Amino acid sequence: MTTFFFFSSRSSAKLTAPLGCLVSRQKHTLPDLPYDYGALEPHINAEIMQLHHSKHHATYVNNLNVAEEKYKEALAKGDVTAQVSLQPALKFNGGGHINHTIFWTNLSPNGGGEPKGELMEAIKRDFGSFANFKEKLTAVSVGVQGSGWGWLGYNKEQGRLQIAACANQDPLQGTTGLIPLLGIDVWEHAYYLQYKNVRPDYLKAIWNVINWENVSSRYATSKK
Repeated sequence: MTTFFFFSSRSSAKLTAPLGCLVSRQKHTLPDLPYDYGALEPHINAEIMQLHHSKHHATYVNNLNVAEEKYKEALAKGDVTAQVSLQPALKFNGGGHINHTIFWTNLSPNGGGEPKGELMEAIKRDFGSFANFKEKLTAVSVGVQGSGWGWLGYNKEQGRLQIAACANQDPLQGTTGLIPLLGIDVWEHAYYLQYKNVRPDYLKAIWNVINWENVSSRYATSKK
């Protein structure tokens, strides 16, 4: 998969070499869902999933490709002003692509329940209990002002799980350093057609389709 580039004071010193890769990059593509649009019903209906995937995610992919093409041209010209002006579009659309690609795999028609094994032990260690973790992630997600995401991430430096919220399409790892394990999309397009403006009802329902096998796999990989 093509590397995404996000720009902040934390990473600006490391950009020079990787940005050259944009010259020969391949275009990003919309990933297929690992299930049918209606597979998550009744918790998330088919109309939401179809619009969310084929319209919203597709738009992020298309706009990211446009922004990267413009960035490649600006890089070739040595136009630093244009490069700087394109950074918000790269961050927003790149983040939207990253976040949704994770989100689709975090969900499953066979999901729900509780995780097992090492992930469950880590949740108990870092949050006291699964119920306490669930309550905290739900509260953080409900509390996002406007649009954004609630996340369970892994803090590699500290060796522990951590809950965080990101505004808009800010990618978790690119903006906080946490490795994303489980993301909950709380943009209105993720739930409004079914749950209207009652975000808490959507968040209550989504726990029934969380793919703990996927989250556990991400956790195992993140520790390597």
